[in-house]
Amino acid sequence: MFKPEITIHSDDPRVQEFLERIENGEKIEVDDWMPDDYRLQLIKLIAMHGISEIMGAFPEKEWVPKAPTLKRKLSLMAKVQDEVGHGQLLIRVAEDLMHPLGKTREDLIEDLFSGRLKFHNVFHMPAPSWADAALIGWLVDGAAIVTQKMLAHTSYAPYARALKRIILEERFHAYHGEDMVIALGDGTEQQREMMQDALNRWWPALLMFFGPPENGEIKSNQEINIRYKIRSKTNEELRQEFLDKYVPQIRALGLEVPDDNIYYDETKKQWVYTHPDYTYLRDVIAKNQGPRSQNRLNLRKIGFDNNEWVREALLHNQKAIS
Repeated sequence: MFKPEITIHSDDPRVQEFLERIENGEKIEVDDWMPDDYRLQLIKLIAMHGISEIMGAFPEKEWVPKAPTLKRKLSLMAKVQDEVGHGQLLIRVAEDLMHPLGKTREDLIEDLFSGRLKFHNVFHMPAPSWADAALIGWLVDGAAIVTQKMLAHTSYAPYARALKRIILEERFHAYHGEDMVIALGDGTEQQREMMQDALNRWWPALLMFFGPPENGEIKSNQEINIRYKIRSKTNEELRQEFLDKYVPQIRALGLEVPDDNIYYDETKKQWVYTHPDYTYLRDVIAKNQGPRSQNRLNLRKIGFDNNEWVREALLHNQKAIS
């Protein structure tokens, strides 16, 4: 297990020089010297992001064969393909960071199966109706864009470059989801009720998408990530940004925000809302105990095991060429 030897609070002159570089707006490349804890935080963040993109394809993949029209089927298939591509791109970025530690992509996938590598709580949740597929494209991808726009200014250059491409595609995904939601909202009473039911079920997980509050009982690595300029906003700032953007949209569509106590504070210019049970949602991630956690992990493992021969063939060809 890799343990960082140099911390952000070290007096080591290399750390101080490194901090000066990022304070001056310089970007760090994979071959640059970096403190161990900077590398560790990047691996943790980018690996989780990458594997979440892949695991996030599963709830939507379930609806590809059941999409109501051929047009919807084709668009959803394209979106699923994009999400898997995002995951592969990000895992490649994480793999470069892991290489000096003697770890490979296969180690990362094994970490997923063993429970050491986590993925976003939203992708542990069920998607029992077509409205769930619409909501994922609209609000889950919307939450992702809020986070990724912030992370695109990260001090680590390879991650920033990958995010630039990913965000462009995620915007199309959000438009795709919004179109599906509008179609349901303009549909029958049953379709509108289906959309409201999906929103009610997903709301706590959507709020947890950004992580627990920094002043809560659950501790996070926000301080060190902000100091290293891996990120520039706190979980709560991102959550407020999400609410500012989407609460008005939810209401404009005739849907109800599933929070009886939510209101807009004119003085603070922000939404005041009811926090979900972060402890439960954190356990969903940490212990893989969500409603669909084990099912989707098993599907991922089956795919990984069945395609072992492809990885071996590619490795054999690579060795033969070199």
